[in-house]
Amino acid sequence: EASEKLGYDLWDLVQTGTTEQLAETVVTQPAMLTAGVAAWRVWQSAGGAAPQQLAGHSLGEYTALVCAGSLAFADAVALVRQRAELMQAAVPAGDGAMAAILGLDDDAVIDVCTNAAEGQVVSAVNFNSPGQVVIAGDRTAVERAAVLAKERGAKRAIILNVSVPSHCALMRDAADELAGSLAATEFTITGMPVVNNVDVLPYEIPEQIRDGLKRQLFSPVRWVETVHYLVANGADRIIECGPGKVLAGLAKRIDRSLAASCIDTPASLAKILQPDD
Repeated sequence: EASEKLGYDLWDLVQTGTTEQLAETVVTQPAMLTAGVAAWRVWQSAGGAAPQQLAGHSLGEYTALVCAGSLAFADAVALVRQRAELMQAAVPAGDGAMAAILGLDDDAVIDVCTNAAEGQVVSAVNFNSPGQVVIAGDRTAVERAAVLAKERGAKRAIILNVSVPSHCALMRDAADELAGSLAATEFTITGMPVVNNVDVLPYEIPEQIRDGLKRQLFSPVRWVETVHYLVANGADRIIECGPGKVLAGLAKRIDRSLAASCIDTPASLAKILQPDD
């Protein structure tokens, strides 16, 4: 289904592509969307319980909207491919960067970015868990911020292997271009709330979805607040759909009362559905 929309065999590329190919955001984004939706469909077909709320981290918000029935999968693939192309084109290769800052509180990271900017762009863009914040912007500014973060007491400051600096001001032009496609895409509100990244609130009308997905490109992912919102509104268990266990791990660090698990293999699915076996 995704391959038809993309015009190439996505499964073959994921299985046989080089590390460099798979690291390109124009490949990574459609692949991650497809993997998440596939895991969701397997969950549904296996009789998994319907969630009370949905949320997605960055690109994952598109996956959440598909799972909620708010966005057709084919439309999501087209949007995500364009999103990736616009993001890739927004900053010349090698000019942007992202870094994970570990062991500093949010305000300290924000202050580091302010002091390291020197007229360039660098900002906190992913508030992933207490003591784990990702920054993004112009490469030299991100590198300065990483050094300064270590001087300020960060345990680690790691330059990430990504091809674009997501969720920072360098993505504003890309967001403006994406807005046209968002305006032409049909979104619906269903009975399954999707909590958005930008405002940490569930979407209530289709126009909010279009606006939220546009602003998401140049706004921070407020993941800590998102998990707190889910818990405040009744969540006691979080299940991550898609490859890896990153979000399940973050959820546990954000709120230790949560039961968090992931669906990324047949064994992990079986363990969730039949926990006592």
